[in-house]
Amino acid sequence: MPRPPKPLDPTRSAAHWLGAELRHWRELRKLSQDELGRLVHLSGDLISKFERAERPCKLHHTRALDAALDTGGVLSRSVALAEAEMDNRSGEMDKRPAAAVKAPRGARLGGTLEGSTHAPEWNESDPMERRNFLTATGAAIAAGPLAQLLTSTSAAAVPTTVRPADVEQIRDAATTLRGWDNLYGGAGVVRETALAQLNWAAGLLNSRCPAPLRAELFGAVSRLATVVGAAAFDSFAHDDAQRLFAFATACAEEVDNWPLRAISYNLRSRQAIWRGDPDSGLTLAELGLARADRLSAAEQSMLHNARARALAKMGRTQQTLAAIGTSDDSFASIAPAAEGPWMAYYDGAQHHGDTGHALFDLSLASHPPQEALRRLQAAVDGHGEGFARSRAFSRTKLATLQMAASDPDQALAEGRTALSEVSDLRSLRANYELAELARVAHRHRSLPNVRDLREQIAATVAV
Repeated sequence: MPRPPKPLDPTRSAAHWLGAELRHWRELRKLSQDELGRLVHLSGDLISKFERAERPCKLHHTRALDAALDTGGVLSRSVALAEAEMDNRSGEMDKRPAAAVKAPRGARLGGTLEGSTHAPEWNESDPMERRNFLTATGAAIAAGPLAQLLTSTSAAAVPTTVRPADVEQIRDAATTLRGWDNLYGGAGVVRETALAQLNWAAGLLNSRCPAPLRAELFGAVSRLATVVGAAAFDSFAHDDAQRLFAFATACAEEVDNWPLRAISYNLRSRQAIWRGDPDSGLTLAELGLARADRLSAAEQSMLHNARARALAKMGRTQQTLAAIGTSDDSFASIAPAAEGPWMAYYDGAQHHGDTGHALFDLSLASHPPQEALRRLQAAVDGHGEGFARSRAFSRTKLATLQMAASDPDQALAEGRTALSEVSDLRSLRANYELAELARVAHRHRSLPNVRDLREQIAATVAV
């Protein structure tokens, strides 16, 4: 009598999750490993290794397995995450545990500003007070990787006293790195450079800081932390990104900077939605909107878009449409002179792309696609050369929706351009979106040009 198969643990990694899904669908179709292997021209032993995560399951394998098992594309959707996880292992931040530190009273992480207990002004002659915020924040967010990151700068590398020029340098670094992130994607040299810049900037929180500069210093570090977190998010280093975004929130809240607090919550919301937790994403977006009267029109519009994307993922059609309507109203009332420099990116293309993404999810669930197509096209047409990744995201979504709406000819033209754009980026999120396009294109697989596009996407995503 054959022994029952060894239980799989899908929580160990994305590759183990993929393997567990493969076994689930194989057993659901009542196929042995050898039988499934014959259907997809692989050995039963290799199928076994895929299931136990002993061999990487590439996109061209999962396409064949999805078709043989009629999964609806489950395996192909997850393979990009598994491959990204493997790619990121060598680039992860130091995971050595740090000793837990008891946070002093008054440390505030992730809460609203109203009613918070403010830390006292730093005593420039007391280095222990200057370290209180940084130590408490590192411990409360995650004793470990972020704490290691924020305490690793040597004393010789950081000025002992903060000057206006230092704060301006941090702002310039945030602006430059954000531009690189938008242009090239967050993986590779962008992320490594960003980490080094944040390491130096966070070290300044241990330096003597004149009281008039304190708010500017914390605001600049908060803004830089969101940029570094966004690069980690784009690289699928999700734990690092989550800590960095929370650190950015803490820095903004320390000096009552409501706009930068809103930006950090917007990114935290988007990451939670991306990771399959739209309920948390909705909560984070609404936390960002606390005291919306202190936010600009663009900041409010940005956060209502995050709400719309969360609600769309949750299948709440009418609430999604209402959130988009509120965002449209806020966007229409933007006065450029009233916006901070951090919101310069939020133009018509960004607004149409964000709202189009929310409508995209509704359209895949049978909502009429015309408005989503219109907004995504407006985003593609409006994004300049400095926003290559945003344009690639919107174009890939546009092609995917066209493919889903049975317009393969138009989808092919957009898909080929999206493929070319993504090939120039170092963005795992952009690769994932391409994989989704290939999955939806499977329904038109009888068309030779569609088959060619899917094969080119598979080769690009696998790089």
